[in-house]
Formats: sequence, C-alpha cells, structure tokens
Amino acid sequence: MLNCRSILSTTGIFSKAILAAAFLSLPSFAQVVGVPTVTTATQGIALSQLLSAGDAGQTPISTPLTVRMGLLIQNKSALDQYIKNITTPGNPLYGQSLTPEQFKAAYAPSDAQVQQVVNFLQGAGFSNIQVEPNNLIISADGTIATASAAFNTGFESYNQFGNVVFGNTAAPQIPASLGSIVGAVLGLNTIGAMKPMIAVPAAPNYLVSYSPKDFLQIYDGTAAKPASKVSIAIMAEGDLTQVVADLRTAEKMFGTTQVPYKVVQVGLASTDTSGMDEFDMDTQYSSGMAGTVKMLYIYDATSLTDSDLALEFSRFVTDDKAQAASASLGECEVFPYIDGSMLVDDETFAEAAAQGQTFFASSGDTGSFCPAGPAGANGVPAGVPLVQYPAASQYVIGVGGTTLLTNTVAQTQYGSTYMYNTETSWYAGGGGISQFEASGFWQQPAFLPSAEADSKAVPDVSYVADPESGANVVVSGTAEGVGGTSLSSPMMLGTWARVLQANPKVGFAGPALYSLYDGTSATNLTPYYPKAGFHDIILGANGLYPTTIGFDLNTGLGTPDIDQLVLALSQR
Repeated sequence: MLNCRSILSTTGIFSKAILAAAFLSLPSFAQVVGVPTVTTATQGIALSQLLSAGDAGQTPISTPLTVRMGLLIQNKSALDQYIKNITTPGNPLYGQSLTPEQFKAAYAPSDAQVQQVVNFLQGAGFSNIQVEPNNLIISADGTIATASAAFNTGFESYNQFGNVVFGNTAAPQIPASLGSIVGAVLGLNTIGAMKPMIAVPAAPNYLVSYSPKDFLQIYDGTAAKPASKVSIAIMAEGDLTQVVADLRTAEKMFGTTQVPYKVVQVGLASTDTSGMDEFDMDTQYSSGMAGTVKMLYIYDATSLTDSDLALEFSRFVTDDKAQAASASLGECEVFPYIDGSMLVDDETFAEAAAQGQTFFASSGDTGSFCPAGPAGANGVPAGVPLVQYPAASQYVIGVGGTTLLTNTVAQTQYGSTYMYNTETSWYAGGGGISQFEASGFWQQPAFLPSAEADSKAVPDVSYVADPESGANVVVSGTAEGVGGTSLSSPMMLGTWARVLQANPKVGFAGPALYSLYDGTSATNLTPYYPKAGFHDIILGANGLYPTTIGFDLNTGLGTPDIDQLVLALSQR
C-alpha cells in the first residue's frame, strides 16, 4: 500500500496531475543502445511510496516471476459506442451482445500483433508463453534477471507488514515497435494486491444476523422468480475445499436450494485458506439471494496480486459462461494506476459489458478514505480520500454498504420473521469520487456537480454491510455473524441474477440501474425514483460525504427493493 498519508495530508479531492506528481517521481534510466524504446502505463516503485516498509536490498536475480503483457484494445471509442447502443432501449442493437470470438475479431489486437509480442518475450528468454483467448493478455515465465534485462529496470525487495515483497524500481521499457500494441507490463511487483472487504461484529453482543431467506423477505424479494436459467461467478483464491463444504452446510442450515457449482482454477493452485470466510460469504449469499442458479462458477486465482487477479478477471470474461460476477475485493485505486493493472482490468471489464456481462465489486470498508494499513479496520481511518478499485472502474458496478433496521413481525420455534424498517448509510462504507476513472454515460442522470461529472462516482448501489446487522455465514462448519461490503456485493450479484431471469436482454447492469433514477431536479422537489426499484437512503455519513436525498457518495442509488427492481427492469 502506498504511503498516502506521508505525501497527502489534506482531506480535499486531488486531481490526477497532483497525484501523479506526488506518486510518480521516478528515477531516470539508460536507454538500450541502438533499440528505440517506449514506456507503458506501468510505472516504477520507490521505497518512499510504500507504507510501513523497509528496504531489504536488491531482489535475488534467481527469483521466479510471471510477467503479463497487457495488450491494447483497438478502436476503444467504437467499443464504447457499441456498449451504449446495446444498452439503450429503442436502439436497433438493444439487447444484443458480442461473443468472445466476435469481440476478438472486432476490437482485439491481431494475431500478427500478438506474435510480435511473443517474439519479443521469446527473444528475451521467457518461457511458457501463453496467450489469452481474447489476445489482451500474454503471460510468460522468467526470473528477475530475465525481466531486468528485458525491460531495463532494477528490482528491490522490501519488508512490509511482516512480508518480503519486491517491485521494479523504474518504468519498464519495451521496443518502440510494440508501443501501439502493449499497454502495461504486469507481474513486476508483489506489492500490489487486493484484500477482502470483510467486517466482523463486536462479538458476542452484536445486534442481529440474518440468513439469505431473511434478506429476501426484508428486501421484498418473495415474488421475483429464482434465477434457474442464469449462471453467476465468484472471484476467489486459494484452497477452496472447505468453502464448497461450507456452502453445502449453509444450504441445509438456512433451507436454501442446493446449487450446482464448478471451481475454475486460474493459474497455479494455492494452499492458502486465509480468505475462507470471505469466499464462504460470497458463495452462500450470491446463490442464496438468487434462489437458485444454473451454475455457480468459482474462479480460483493463484494469489490476490494485481497480476494474478487480472488473469482471473480475464478468464471469467473469455469463458463467457456466467452472466454476472462478484469480487468482494479491492485496494486503493492509486496502486493499480501505477502498476498498470487498472488499464488491463478496465479493458477486461469493457469486454464484459459488450458481451452482456456485469461485474460487481465491493466499495470498501474504510469510508471515504483508502485504508491506512494492511487491512483497513472497521471504521474510517485517517487515510487519503481516494476510492477502492475495482469498484472505481467505469464498467464495474461498485456496491456500498448500509446499516439495516428491521421489525420482528413473528417469532416461532423455527426463528423470527423480519420486515424492512429503514436503513442508514454504514459509517465505514466506501465511497467517493475516483481520481483516475471516468464515469460512464449512464451515471450522468445522477446529477453530480459539474466539476465531478466526468469522474466515476462510487458506489453505484448498496446493500446491508454493517456487521451489527449482517449475515449468518457458515465458516468451517459453524455459523457466525459477518458483514462488510464483502456481503453487499454478492447479495447484489444474486439480486441481479433474478433480474436477468425475468429479462435476459438487460445485459450490462449500469445503464439499466441508472435508467430508474430521475436526477433532473437539483432542488429535490420531484421523486428521484419514478419507476421504483430502490430504497433511497438519506441518513448517515462515511467521513467526508453526507448521505443525502437522491444519489450520494455513500450509498449511490440506494438499496434494492427486489421485486420492484425486477418488475421495473422486466419492462425495459
């Protein structure tokens, strides 16, 4: 995590230029003699930019690594226009979508361009070169020595948060002939990594925890049909043996439908189980809110580093088997901007939208600030007012958090029945204005101030996140109370599956969700949701931003009224 606090001490919103000047003071380096070179979106990393880090010396040259060359989409403006056409009712292309093969033919680098990059990697001494089906990522194995010579950069190791990590000290150089083909070089550091957005209550005296069926009752989801024709996906990592066992236990415990699942290994298998509670919640509450699914795909990455997750996100899109996915993961948006993974992932998410897929992501659990440590605490620490990525991505639906209040309408020997009362924004729910990502055309009805209208606002929507009003999640065979926006995102995924069950033509969620919002009144004198579908959350704050009538930077459009949302979008 970058040392945002030491560089930026005010609480204002900073321009990209100011952030670049603060973060990207990089050392100069010699050009490769006789070979013209250019740099990519990937920048160098210095010790002064890292939080709580100490220099551990040069990285041993025998250290293995996998580089991932992120290739550039061709004719991005035409792709953006296509996405607008297929998501606009009345347009002749409305409801259509591309297949992965059609996307590759229309917008991906050509096979000849890919071969140029492959030739470069082979000539540099890399091995096991693999090209993703969409021609946007090329992976290759090597060592620090191989990468240092190929990209003309040094590597330094650091002690950070009890781990030894490394990073490239200069912006990698590539041959100028590849400058219009390669957009970023990933895998040159192990510093950039996402983390789960999970929160636990102040055990054992938390207020209440709910099951999937409770949430369906509370959020008015009893009429919408279960998503039997819709497949969904979860982004996960590590050894998931216990996660799938817990899913079966939870289905029996909560009386939800047993869903078919498939674990899709992406990269090398890992024995890590540190994210088990996160992926338990993701699987149990996405499928639980959906009622059932055609298939639950669980994509399993090697690690949570930016590079490994870029490959995982890409595989979800190129497989094109699930119509929607959720990643209850994130990191401060400045690091993926620096290491280039923001560019690579944004292209992946744009392809997903063109294929009619939707990617949901948690907005974070540290309010209007980036985390100030290795794992942001429940609360609003004194960090920098930036937002979390990938929730900040233009073609991702960021899901924020609320505190849920209910009325108990019945109690029996089998449990309680709850009714929706009200919600406030969760004080730790992530939200704000991205300093690196542009807003999509669909966000314009949100009527943001003109100075911010071209920047992505986070979150787009919200769901319950406060662990004091969170979920019962089966972890290692036992139910425990858990919350965070890690709960909000899979709940929204399950809800969206019901929308797609009713109207498969809706496709990418962004334009559809915002079509229900009427933000034309700056004076708040007209209804903001003439077609219903959302609870407008108007109380609370997350640090810098108060919760207001209409769209706000705590809860976005609000939380779903499931049946009303499905009904409104089934008529779209």
